[in-house]
Amino acid sequence: MDRWTGKVAVVTGSSSGIGAAIAKDLAKAGMIVVGLARRVERTEALKEELPESAKELLHAVKCDVSKEEDILKTFQWVEEKFGGVDVMINNAGIGRQTDLLEAGNTEMLREVLDTNVMGLVLCSQQAYQSMKKRSVDGHIIHINSVVGHKVINFPKLNIILLRSTPVTAITETMMNELRNAGTKIKVTSISPGAVKTEIIPEAMRNGKFPMLEAEDISEAVLYALGTPPRVQIQELTIRPVGETF
Repeated sequence: MDRWTGKVAVVTGSSSGIGAAIAKDLAKAGMIVVGLARRVERTEALKEELPESAKELLHAVKCDVSKEEDILKTFQWVEEKFGGVDVMINNAGIGRQTDLLEAGNTEMLREVLDTNVMGLVLCSQQAYQSMKKRSVDGHIIHINSVVGHKVINFPKLNIILLRSTPVTAITETMMNELRNAGTKIKVTSISPGAVKTEIIPEAMRNGKFPMLEAEDISEAVLYALGTPPRVQIQELTIRPVGETF
């Protein structure tokens, strides 16, 4: 991670769960971290969990990644304040309890797609343009899911597939585009199994299902970022021991 010391990382969905763990660990590693969240006060509060040397490295910014104007404004601010983006962590995602074929859920479906898919693409676009402009061999990391690789029947939770399945295809598409553009920018998909975060229904969190902790995924992000320039991890799958799906 030494080569990333003092470099700028943008982390979406940084107010809780996986995003919060990543934001804290990157700041501890010496990176300037811009944590984006709608609940910006929760990201700001993460500073209290950091050592004194890392508190000033975490910057909380209010941004709803389902809104393009928020994204454009935020990345402009990052460029003006820090010069640009070196690492992009696309973590923001929402889940809703509904089925794809359920009547009257159009607004809910659109909200999921705008946040989980379009938000990820637009943030990646802005990060890439920043990297290209400054000739930076940066890294884009998508927090995906095991359900992005296999269709699993979760009644009322099948909508989670709208978060993950497109991300798998987007990762490969970005890989091709970055290679075709002649860059050495890396893109990685990290696909966890069940993680004990707020997006998981409380009944599952409090049940006997094997689950990962958010810190397990953050450590995977550090691992991917810490690989030598010649190494690109395209896909990293992490499951809790005993997971059955």
